[in-house]
Amino acid sequence: MDIESLIEFTQRLVRQPSLSGDEGAVTRIVVDEMNALGFDKVWVDKYGSAVGMIRGAQAGKTLLFDAHTDTVGIAPGSVWTRAPFGAEVTATHMYGRGVMDMKGSLAAMIHAAANVDRSKIAGTVVISASVLEEVYEGGALKAVMDEVKPDYVVIGEATQLNLARGGRGRAEIHLEAIGKPAHSSSPQLGINAIHIMTKVIAEIEKIQAKEHPLMGSGIYALTDIISEPYPAYSVIPARCRATYDRRLLPGETPEGVSNEITSIPALKGVNFTAKIAQSDHVTYTGETLTAHKFFPAWELDEEHEFVQKALKGLRASGLDPKLSAYRFCTNAAYSIGTAGVPTIGFGPGAEGDAHVVDEQLSMLELEKTARGYVGIIEAVLGVE
Repeated sequence: MDIESLIEFTQRLVRQPSLSGDEGAVTRIVVDEMNALGFDKVWVDKYGSAVGMIRGAQAGKTLLFDAHTDTVGIAPGSVWTRAPFGAEVTATHMYGRGVMDMKGSLAAMIHAAANVDRSKIAGTVVISASVLEEVYEGGALKAVMDEVKPDYVVIGEATQLNLARGGRGRAEIHLEAIGKPAHSSSPQLGINAIHIMTKVIAEIEKIQAKEHPLMGSGIYALTDIISEPYPAYSVIPARCRATYDRRLLPGETPEGVSNEITSIPALKGVNFTAKIAQSDHVTYTGETLTAHKFFPAWELDEEHEFVQKALKGLRASGLDPKLSAYRFCTNAAYSIGTAGVPTIGFGPGAEGDAHVVDEQLSMLELEKTARGYVGIIEAVLGVE
């Protein structure tokens, strides 16, 4: 494998900003690279995800690799010591927004697939460079999967070169409390919606999180709160809204998550609602993805054929992976959590390396990741 070419391609990806909903330019870079490397078929779907296909010499199963092209932005007031879109390379690392989350993985997938000996493959390798993952896990991947119908999926999110066989999910819960407006000089004549919401929040914070042996605990994280009217000039607010980010464990359902809040005894008779959020996200192609913000947790048995073959392939590539699970939510929430297609995760870096100032990726891990993807392909699709 031409590692210098892999590094140069990763730099081109990082140097092109690609916020969620604005991935068009980086998609074109991906398409050009796939064509230059000799992919059998390359296209962009209606939502703007780039898809490339490589066919083996014999018919067989379809193995889909997915990496998202969108990134988070540069937080206002944050100070980077490296140019966020410079893709600077030192003796050991590359720096830049998205290099770890997850343009390095994407570059490694594309170059790995192109370097596999097709005469030794029975089946098809598909690379999905999906959009909008940062705001809607699995929404764009669903369209790719509907088209290529994979038998297996590999998610390239960070695993520290280990193999993830599970992952926590995510739910976005919207709370709304309704009060009664009044002049703030006579607050006793109204019902302050903020006071209602603070009572609700206090009770939610007492919920004992469930535990899972592989994925740890479920989590409630309060992410925003706002009252209306805002600004409230001399008015007792009549409505207050808050949002919780709820990290999910296997087996949890939308109804169960909502009921966990609404059935709290201390909140009986309190005028509030708790619902799973709904929202629309517009892609750079102008299409709209409507999201029900409940993304299931998932788990694949460690003895599953896909897990064992992937482990064999990674070890054959010179790695020594351990079995692990994602603590954050990924596109696997759809691929296996909803669609039920056997899915694993393998990628460079640690989860804590994402969305940070001076985001970085080890050059050695980038190379090992690419070789690991080759190993997975050969182990899963290799001719007996």
